[in-house]
Parts: sequence; structure tokens; C-alpha cells
Amino acid sequence: MECVLGVVGRDFAVVAADTSAVQSILVHKTDEDKVMVLDSHKLMGASGEPGDRVQFTEFIQKNLHLYQFRNTIPLSTAAAANFTRGELATALRKNPYMVNIILGGYDKDVGASLYYIDYIATLHKIDKGAFGYGSYFCLSLMDKLYHPDMTVEEAVDLVDKCIKEIRLRLVVAPQNFVIKIVDKDGAREYARRELVGDNAPVDAAITVAA
Repeated sequence: MECVLGVVGRDFAVVAADTSAVQSILVHKTDEDKVMVLDSHKLMGASGEPGDRVQFTEFIQKNLHLYQFRNTIPLSTAAAANFTRGELATALRKNPYMVNIILGGYDKDVGASLYYIDYIATLHKIDKGAFGYGSYFCLSLMDKLYHPDMTVEEAVDLVDKCIKEIRLRLVVAPQNFVIKIVDKDGAREYARRELVGDNAPVDAAITVAA
């Protein structure tokens, strides 16, 4: 029951994901971070088979670091998205990765951007998007409430509305979510939304200092 979503605002991108590690009917842990910081100004939210998700996201992260080490400059967000798409396309005909990705980043001359990459190597630049069962509820909310000049507060409020809808309407809803942001100041964790108590859903925002 994984959920990954992203939104681009005025000069930032937000990527959020559930933190549940689930197999069959078992929840193994509720603090699995599925939004990887690729480098100083890029985030990758991923859903899919746990082994593929961890292996592929780490593979992309290390290759971006290698490129920067060799060339002294980082890849742009668009270049990182196309590299990721190329690796998925290459693997598709050999040993495919069952991974869906929302990639967000900030470039000095371009600003913030967001990319949708699915397991069959489809790549689209988007303003808003979601993967997983939660997307059935999030996409309609985003269509209604999203606008291009959103502030950070408005974008996080939209993410919170999506999380609330997922918890309300999804049969087996994830308990906890992590929200990360990337802007001119870099990529970082912004907040966590955690389900506290035995039965009642209570949002506990844990804001992390930049």
C-alpha cells in the first residue's frame, strides 16, 4: 500500500512518501525512508518492490556522486531524470526493476522541477503527481487544489490533505509519512506526519531544522 507524491511550487519542490515496510499482511517497520536525497539539490521518492527500490535508488545516487566527482559539476535535474530513465530502459529487457519514481530537484538557472518515471521507463516532466494506491485519492485533490505559484505552506497543506484522504479512504492505509523539500537552500527533510495512539489518527508534525 505504498504512496509517493510530489508537487512543484513557486521556487521549490516537495516530495512525500509513506514510511511503511510491508510484506503480505505484515508491517515490518513504520520508519522506512523512501525519499532519498540524491545530492545537495535533488530528491528521489520511490515505490515498488523493497529490494529493487533500495538497490536502484542507491545505484542512481552513487552514479550521480561519481559523475560529480569526475567532472566537478553535478548533473542537472533534467539530466538526472534522463539518466534514471535510461537505466530503467536498459534493465527493462534484462532484469527489470519494479520501481516507480518521483524525482524533484532545484537548478540555479531553471528553478524547481519534478519528473515522473515509472517501472517501464516512461518519463514525464510534471507539476504534480503520485504513485501507489494513494494516487487514486491524491490526483483528484491535486487537480482541484494545485496552482503553479504555491507557497511552501500551501504545498505542504495540499500534501497534508492527500495524507488525510489516504488515511480516511484506503482500506489498509500507511500510518506514517515523511515530507521532504528541495529549493535554492538544498534538499532536506521538512516534516513527518505520524499516526499516534491505538485507534485515533493524530497528526504529529516533527519539523526538522534546516
